[in-house]
Amino acid sequence: MIDNNPKLLALMALLIVAIATNNIEAQSICNMSVSDLMTCKPSVTPPNPTQPTATCCSALSHANMQCLCGYRNSKLLPSFGIDPNLAMQLPRKCNLPHPPNC
Repeated sequence: MIDNNPKLLALMALLIVAIATNNIEAQSICNMSVSDLMTCKPSVTPPNPTQPTATCCSALSHANMQCLCGYRNSKLLPSFGIDPNLAMQLPRKCNLPHPPNC
């Protein structure tokens, strides 16, 4: 039987949130963590994208570019408000030595 103790329920809720947050942070896409991807979002979101930050470019420099190319025509990027064409411009804007040939 579940105890209806408010303190216990609050503690359980806090643990669930902590575990969920750690799982989200641990996930990565093409060698970029979710938080790394989010640092680049202002640079790939219309209508007024910003120049990529040093943090974004550093994260992008460790990414698997060919893997990222696989998302170019995906409906996933637009569902997050990301313009795929702006995303494909990031390696050049970050002066990365070998931009992807998608």
